Amino acid sequence: MIERKKTRTVRIGNRVIGGGNPILIQSMTNTKTENITETVKQIRQLEAAGCEIVRSTVPTPEAARALREIKKQISIPLVADIHFDYKLAIAAMENGADKVRINPGNIGSRERVKAVVDEARARNIPLRVGVNSGSLDKDILRKYGGVTAEGLVESALQEAAYIEDLGYDNLVISIKSSNVMMCAKAHELIAEKCNHPLHVGITEAGTLFSGNIKSAMGLGIILYQGIGDTIRVSLTGPPVEEIRTAKLILKTLGLRKGGVEVVSCPTCGRTQIDLIGLADKVESMTESIDKDIKVAVMGCVVNGPGEAREADLGIAGGKGVGLLIKKGEIIRKVPEAELLDTLREEIMKY
Repeated sequence: MIERKKTRTVRIGNRVIGGGNPILIQSMTNTKTENITETVKQIRQLEAAGCEIVRSTVPTPEAARALREIKKQISIPLVADIHFDYKLAIAAMENGADKVRINPGNIGSRERVKAVVDEARARNIPLRVGVNSGSLDKDILRKYGGVTAEGLVESALQEAAYIEDLGYDNLVISIKSSNVMMCAKAHELIAEKCNHPLHVGITEAGTLFSGNIKSAMGLGIILYQGIGDTIRVSLTGPPVEEIRTAKLILKTLGLRKGGVEVVSCPTCGRTQIDLIGLADKVESMTESIDKDIKVAVMGCVVNGPGEAREADLGIAGGKGVGLLIKKGEIIRKVPEAELLDTLREEIMKY
């Protein structure tokens, strides 16, 4: 059982993070925010996959105005991603943004940052502040001789203090790096230095293959220490894949319940069915089933029943037939062509 570190609670629209609340899953749209139809379509796809907070870039006044209509058509909190132009941060809040992601260092003068903070305070909208390894201040880089975990933490705390000095502490902090071990170390350090909720992730993790591995490793290390209140898996791929990965990471660590867990064995010379294809079909079939059960897909009848003993339900392939298994006990033989449908029926009855 992972013991979560206690942080402040922050309300983001109709959701709450921090304070021991469930770790929420985020993603970011890759549409043009000004294109309301396409942006809403993608957000609804993300919602259906399990996304709980979504972020959209706001690079233009048109994008800021689009937030108002987008908000009307979605049910999860909408975060505005702002760079450089403080007026866009204010416009995003005026148009209903539930949270604003800023980097005070690239907003400009203290007066401009204050204008953003004043608007956030008036509407009680949280600000996400922080840094990544590509945006460290030159003074920090010189002090630490390059990008380091310590530098990331110092920079993030400086950014947070900048806003706190303006009398506002409704903040979420993020510190990200594409270097997995540096990112993990930075989170260990900052968790001891502040109690703001932390948005965690491995930035620029990469493609679906490499990015999933790096994200699972990095987030696994961080989350196992009880650190993190909301997460994003950053992948070079369809945003919906970020949600699938994030859900599985949380479930694997025991930080989230619900949904079918599929386990399957590696193929070997005993396999006489299309195990790879069958396992893929089972995973796809169960993706939208909200039952907290474990399903095993095994390649042969030799070890299948034993290996499936810890699963609630399972199938083990043979030559032209397969076994249906429940709690480690063989229930009946099923023709190979009927295995998938039989398993689906048993899952729905379970």
